[in-house]
Amino acid sequence: MSDNVPAALDHAILPGIALGYAPVIDRQRAIAGTRLTLVPLRPDAKVDHAELLGALAATWPQGGAVISPQGEALLAALLSQPPAEPTQIEVPAFIAADPEHSASLAALKAAGHSGLLKGLPQAPLPAEVAAVFKQVVVEPGQAAPGGMLPVHAGVQGAQAIDASFNAGASAVIGWPMDGPFEPAPNAGKAEVAADLQVIVELMSRVDQGEDVERLEQTLKRDPSLAFKLLRYLNSAAFGLPVEVSSFRHAIMLLGYARMKRWLALLLTTASKDHSMRPIMYGALRRGLLMEEFAQNMSEREQRDEMFICGLFSLLDHMLKAPFEKLLPSIPVPERVRQALVDDAGPYQPYLQLVRALEAGSVFDYRDCAEALMLGAGEINACVLRALHKAAQLE
Repeated sequence: MSDNVPAALDHAILPGIALGYAPVIDRQRAIAGTRLTLVPLRPDAKVDHAELLGALAATWPQGGAVISPQGEALLAALLSQPPAEPTQIEVPAFIAADPEHSASLAALKAAGHSGLLKGLPQAPLPAEVAAVFKQVVVEPGQAAPGGMLPVHAGVQGAQAIDASFNAGASAVIGWPMDGPFEPAPNAGKAEVAADLQVIVELMSRVDQGEDVERLEQTLKRDPSLAFKLLRYLNSAAFGLPVEVSSFRHAIMLLGYARMKRWLALLLTTASKDHSMRPIMYGALRRGLLMEEFAQNMSEREQRDEMFICGLFSLLDHMLKAPFEKLLPSIPVPERVRQALVDDAGPYQPYLQLVRALEAGSVFDYRDCAEALMLGAGEINACVLRALHKAAQLE
């Protein structure tokens, strides 16, 4: 993949903060946005505000993010000088109720921003402050104040998401996966969905080095997949110097080894099941983030494998079968198999770090970062580049 990223993201960034991210999922299971959490790693951590705003503008140039600053100093800085593009800023109820912040909160709305209220205030907010908030993060069973839509945050697992929507949530912030996929008792043999079988077959044929004519014939069985593959290859995130006009042309430019990664991307984003959209969102970002972590690895092959490892790390949830049953029919490199099946090998520590970022667990984050000898600034740059590239591909 190219280094086609803004200059604001090309170096270690915000070293005193741990960044985390999660999807905002609506009732149709579509992705309504991304929530970026900013957690100071020390109480006295200093943040370069201009650098923060530059990073946000580079990652979401059109806005569309929920920014969740943890800690009063970081929140106050964002309230005093919010991003240029319309953004939703998460604000704890006790801060919203404090008259000291009323003017800056009212100014948010005037500048085109909105707020996400976190928790219920003890008394009704002043009208000019309440008008800033369209949504409120509440616990299951709590009612949202009049004029605000309830949101459940920190939700983990498909059943928990369903329960939140059944309880009246308008949106959920969290992840539909909670650990490895566990098949139901007495579950039958796992079958790859018909709309994905063409990709699995094509991956096998590429892995075996079959000639381009045979590969093209396989891909022609599903023209929509061919179109999606070419769209990926011609995206700004890929950065090829010329437009790819056909699958044959792509093979000529990329070779078989690099084509495997794009077929892996296709496999993890091609499901027509709407309930899989949050899983596909997570898989794409895992792949891109793993690849960013691998940028200093000497071999191109390792970077491609790290990308595939991240992408495939949610394949068990997508295809509803454990990796032990899935991977014999889907060709993956041995180091990827080790990470996904054995929870071992050279890529496993990076996958653990990705999971810690998704969970927003600062303790796990610290342990994983120390084990890999990565600083927060390096990790943050990788996170923001991955989120930027994901937005280009979607």
